[in-house]
Amino acid sequence: MSFIDGIKEKAKQDKKTIVLPETTDKRTLQAANAIIKEGIANLILVGDEEKIMDGARWLDLDLTQVTVINPQTTPKLDEYVNLLYETRKNKGMTPEKAKEILLSDFLTFGVVMVKNNDVDGMVAGACHATADTLRPALQILRTASGVKLVSGFFILDVPNCEYGDHGTFIFADSGLNQDPTSEELAAIANSSAESFQELVGDKPVVAMLSHSTKGSAKHPLVDKVVNAVKIAHEEYPNLLVDGELQADAAIVPEVAKSKAPDSQVAGHANVLIFPNLDAGNNGYKLVQRLAKAEAYGPMLQGIAKPVNDLSRGCSWRDIVGVVALTCVQAQIVH
Repeated sequence: MSFIDGIKEKAKQDKKTIVLPETTDKRTLQAANAIIKEGIANLILVGDEEKIMDGARWLDLDLTQVTVINPQTTPKLDEYVNLLYETRKNKGMTPEKAKEILLSDFLTFGVVMVKNNDVDGMVAGACHATADTLRPALQILRTASGVKLVSGFFILDVPNCEYGDHGTFIFADSGLNQDPTSEELAAIANSSAESFQELVGDKPVVAMLSHSTKGSAKHPLVDKVVNAVKIAHEEYPNLLVDGELQADAAIVPEVAKSKAPDSQVAGHANVLIFPNLDAGNNGYKLVQRLAKAEAYGPMLQGIAKPVNDLSRGCSWRDIVGVVALTCVQAQIVH
């Protein structure tokens, strides 16, 4: 069974309700059809029901078991307007502005549904930039208790790969924090280890990546990672983490024996923490395209309730996978 098939089975065991707001994109409708057919989740689509069902018929899809909510006609609009106003009034929100936003911005509408406990999570981003997807989630849901920052990660499932956890890795931060400090890298490492444990189910082995391995290069960028490892050891003593490590030293046992022979992590890492977003974002894309890996994300960690982004280059199958992962996250939250 592949990694994502295992996630789908977990999702089916305690079915959650997920809202998909990007209903003008055919990939959303195709994904919804598959999700319902496979029994992965209950779905709510946001938009005009007639237009959505016309699109489904044109694509030869069966969405009769999907609930459609139109912001223009829902009896819950006033309730949602008040919730958005109360959540953001200290930032200048007014009831009039809240209503205007909810009627025009389906992503914010979906996040408010999550906030109101009407759904268990949201997946979006197929036709919106990451910033547009994550902004309402960060503003309305905010961070989970005890978490220092929200970060983004991808799950990579690499075919025919002996490294990581049978080819499964978490790459972080690959979607949100552009140039994290040492303290932030340590927090990202801890959150990513927790996500790996929750979603993959095996012991996380965390490598803090750099262009240097154990002092092979000197540079402030290296120092940032070295300090991050020290902070992680101090603040998260149960975390199996080491660095600074180059990627080959982190995952290839033979290389690790030469470059970092005393490291418990080197050669065995399944959670890779990148020094900045340039490395993390391009790293996952290279593995996805060159190794033909399945890439799911960017998933959010550290937020109060599950909201996850999609790459604008995603397929409908990618959406299905992220919805299944969001369901499993929701099982843990609740």
